[in-house]
This record gives sequence, C-alpha cells and structure tokens, in this order.
Amino acid sequence: MSEPSELSRRERQIMDAVFVLGDATVNKVVETIPSPPTAMAVRRMMHILEEKGHLKRRKSGREVIYVACQSKGKAGRSALEKVLATFFGGSLEEALAAHLHSRKDGVSAEERKRLISLIDQAQKEGR
Repeated sequence: MSEPSELSRRERQIMDAVFVLGDATVNKVVETIPSPPTAMAVRRMMHILEEKGHLKRRKSGREVIYVACQSKGKAGRSALEKVLATFFGGSLEEALAAHLHSRKDGVSAEERKRLISLIDQAQKEGR
C-alpha cells in the first residue's frame, strides 16, 4: 500500500469521503466531495485506489460498495502524526495549544475533565 501522503488531492478527497461514509458507493462519494468530477472519473479513481491497496470492494446486488482497507482510527492516528511532525515539530503540546487558542467556543468543563483523565491514564501507563 502506498503512503496516504502520496495520494493526489482528488484521491485524498475520495479517501476522506470513504472514511466519513464507512461503506461508499461511487454515487455517494460524488455527492460528498467538493466540485466532483463525473461519476465515471470517480469510479476510475476508486479503482486506482483499490489497485494501490487503499480500498477494497464488494458487490451488493448491482452496486459496488467500497470500504477503506485501513481502519479510520489507524488512518486518523497516522494523519495526526504527520500534522504534528509537519506543523508543530512533533509537539503534541504545541498542537493542542494552537487548537485550544483557535476554538471560538472554548473548552467545556466536561471536555477539560476528560482531557485531564486521558493525561492521567497515559501517565499511569508510562506513555
């Protein structure tokens, strides 16, 4: 499987749509991505993504349903690591600070509690 960073802009949009949708048909992807090309072009790109090992497909009657080969969680962690490395020098603290400063609605008491709990749990586990 090629690296997600090696995908074209359109391929990345298609993969993002598949992650959001879960099971995706070509028509659902066309409805989801911005300024989509024709359904035939999306079908071809999804076939290419299948050949690259990013998608797998199954038949459901006359429809072809595509799913991502990599779990949403694993893909998300990989993307986050890339963002951290690219924009924040690998610093989770800097990324979190930037996110918290940019939020218009602030952090709720419940979110703050959950974040503290996650940090405490990670510390207990030696992470």
